[in-house]
Amino acid sequence: MELISTVFDFVLHVDKYLEMFVTHYGAWVYALLFIIIFVETGVVVMPFLPGDSLLFVVGAMCGVGLMNYPLVVGLLFAAAVLGNQTNYTVGRAIGPKVFQWENSRWFNKAAFDQAHAFYERYGGITIIAARFVPFLRTFAPFVAGVAQMTRAKFSFFDVVGGALWVGGIVTVGYFFGNIPWVKLHLDKIIWAMIFVPGLLVLLGAWRARRKAAG
Repeated sequence: MELISTVFDFVLHVDKYLEMFVTHYGAWVYALLFIIIFVETGVVVMPFLPGDSLLFVVGAMCGVGLMNYPLVVGLLFAAAVLGNQTNYTVGRAIGPKVFQWENSRWFNKAAFDQAHAFYERYGGITIIAARFVPFLRTFAPFVAGVAQMTRAKFSFFDVVGGALWVGGIVTVGYFFGNIPWVKLHLDKIIWAMIFVPGLLVLLGAWRARRKAAG
């Protein structure tokens, strides 16, 4: 319970934790950021790490000269791409075994076949859009691997999505993160960054299901 409380506190006050780390450890913060982004995108059991809010705060810190903007964008872009590639590789290794599974309490083969067909048709845009949705960005590359999306296709959309995600959010933080109103309401902004994308995905899925049912 204490661990969960600590994680939530870190997510909601990532600016204070990051500033404290920079003050005490200097350039080692770049290694820490690389690890966090790589683990969030590359380890399917770590979807709760604060990717969006972390990138935004990093951008704000670059804006006041505490961190190097080109270095941090390049480093975190590499972490995001390598993390997704690792996640995809694990999924792809597991995929052939999944195709052989029979229906059971824990596995629905028809649903898996639908997921595979979905990734064949919409996998590219899913990989890009998932970058901006907490939790989904951790599972999307894994599912793409399980669904046997080709490496070349996945890599193209992985790079595009990683560039938009890292470059976009860090840049927004760089220009807007130090505005007094933003700093005052940063905790609310972080909650919005967590929940709003997820709500939009759920709304889109609900509308698609209604359309299919009609």
